[in-house]
Amino acid sequence: MFSLNGTNFPNNSLSGVSRCLTQSRKRVSFPMVVVSVNPNGRSADRNVSVLMENTLKEMKENSPVIDEDSESTVTGGVGDVYGEDTATEDQTITPWNFSVASGYSLLRNPHYNKGLAFSEKERDSHYLRGLLPPVVFSHELQVKKLMNNLRQYDVPLQRYMAMMDLQERNERLFYKLLMENVEELLPVVYTPTVGEACQKYGSIFRRPQGLFISLKEKGKILEVLKNWPEKKIQVIVVTDGERILGLGDLGCQGMGIPVGKLSLYTALGGIRPSSCLPVTIDVGTNNEKLLKDEFYIGLRQRRTRGQEYAELLDEFMSAVKQTYGEKVLIQFEDFANHNAFDLLAKYGTSHLVFNDDIQGTASVVLAGIMAALNLVGGNLAQHRFLFLGAGEAGTGIAELIALEMSKQTGAPLEESRKKTWMVDSKGLIVRSRMESLKHFKRPWAHDHEPVKELVNAVKLIKPTVLIGSSGTGKTFTKEVVQAMATFNKKPIIFALSNPTSQSECTAEEAYTWSEGRAIFASGSPFTPVEYKGKVFVSGQGNNAYIFPGLGLGLIISGAIRVHDDMLLAASEALAAEVSQENLEKGLIYPPFANIRKISAHIAAKVAAKAYELGLATRLPQPENLVAYAESCMYSPSYRSYR
Repeated sequence: MFSLNGTNFPNNSLSGVSRCLTQSRKRVSFPMVVVSVNPNGRSADRNVSVLMENTLKEMKENSPVIDEDSESTVTGGVGDVYGEDTATEDQTITPWNFSVASGYSLLRNPHYNKGLAFSEKERDSHYLRGLLPPVVFSHELQVKKLMNNLRQYDVPLQRYMAMMDLQERNERLFYKLLMENVEELLPVVYTPTVGEACQKYGSIFRRPQGLFISLKEKGKILEVLKNWPEKKIQVIVVTDGERILGLGDLGCQGMGIPVGKLSLYTALGGIRPSSCLPVTIDVGTNNEKLLKDEFYIGLRQRRTRGQEYAELLDEFMSAVKQTYGEKVLIQFEDFANHNAFDLLAKYGTSHLVFNDDIQGTASVVLAGIMAALNLVGGNLAQHRFLFLGAGEAGTGIAELIALEMSKQTGAPLEESRKKTWMVDSKGLIVRSRMESLKHFKRPWAHDHEPVKELVNAVKLIKPTVLIGSSGTGKTFTKEVVQAMATFNKKPIIFALSNPTSQSECTAEEAYTWSEGRAIFASGSPFTPVEYKGKVFVSGQGNNAYIFPGLGLGLIISGAIRVHDDMLLAASEALAAEVSQENLEKGLIYPPFANIRKISAHIAAKVAAKAYELGLATRLPQPENLVAYAESCMYSPSYRSYR
């Protein structure tokens, strides 16, 4: 059936597609075009497609368009592939895509909706008269109103839900709000609030924000990917929900993490929302509480492991490359240790993959340490590092520190690793434990007598830098911090575990127990601390400093693989953004208020390294990579419709 009057589909079919075309500045109003298709994606009648093609060709000359004076500077790998900047752009009709540019449906489409910001002319052109109150708000006034509303909520989860609702009704307003209030809203859309959101995801779930791929979809993943409406995906964040932050196995409810991460890819790194795809791989959960929860939204079975798990992941990775190409960035997020390292090793040579828990955390912590050395003196090789936690985060950080140390000194990597010690659940990792250690812990087993307690390891090793990545709160006790302060004038302490409840110690504890001498950073934010009349502002070693810029750099260079040298380049770029003024306040990370510019500089350094290593495919290399990165960044500004 073909209709020019917007009448219903036969048999109530909802698989139709409407579109408007943009080729002319001349404005003529016309009804929506609707096409009905059968489930296999083919037109119900061959004549229908011919009639539709001819009719649309005629309408193409006189369709409503975006104002051509509103130019977008977005270029390169993050282009306007789905027409957010040109809402009526011609698009390929598929049974999986439904796009509109007029009437009531426009107000329900988050990509194009502007709410009360639609002008008088736009309300006439797009059949919005009567569907909106008469007032017209500016974009800026909308932001002001929403921030006022958000500040009325006392419960962080309420703010989170309000932000998610906004994202689902007005995408551009969501990102403008987040970008202009990033320091206030980052803890809302990501850590620590996202942890609580994941714990309660089954109860607060409203609309799909990503793809859920479970064991039920095994053998059909290629088809499942086609169900996602956007086809030019550049970044995928995927989790299997087994190790969500420091909260453990949350199964299918871990979807909040990929959704949150990709919001930051857009707001902080300028990657277009339509280019981002959140994915949760559901193979069950071992969380008994969730399995008994009547509102749990995932598979009600214990986790599948072994060959079936490997086959599902392999099918997913193959389908992603087949669907989106060689250069789609796949970020592994919150996989348990036993899978995280194996997946990174398995696919690192065949796909553009990145593990934020292993590599992103490492890069941001290395940057913080390099900045902190400006306060304590010396180079990396002159310091000793002790970790509590020898999982993917801890060993990833340690390895990147050793790589940077070797780069600076020219010493072999094995020699640089000897500067780092680790404590796991069984105590200090030493050579006598080698046979019982997992493969990723073995490089950190050095000659030393066994030590069970962290405080004793601190007293014996005498580290200058103490790093917590254990996922266990309150483990940096008063005795541990005081021990660090006895042999360090300015002990460097990183309490990285998320959310706040799992932090190894608080900022107040670190400053108080060290008598105000600690250089402190944490994974989740802490408020400023006053100690003996002095205000201390702690740093936040948040991965959001690194992964958005890293992703942008990989995209604008057309990189086909992620190399360790790119992570080092990102760390060096971030450390260089810490000003003397920041250091004087005790900050070892720059303010998040400048994160878009920081991301552009990181992207430029990463892209430059990709070109240097011969891993870039977007040729020739731009002369000014910083300017090029900035020009490629998505802007959530409204466009004027004609």
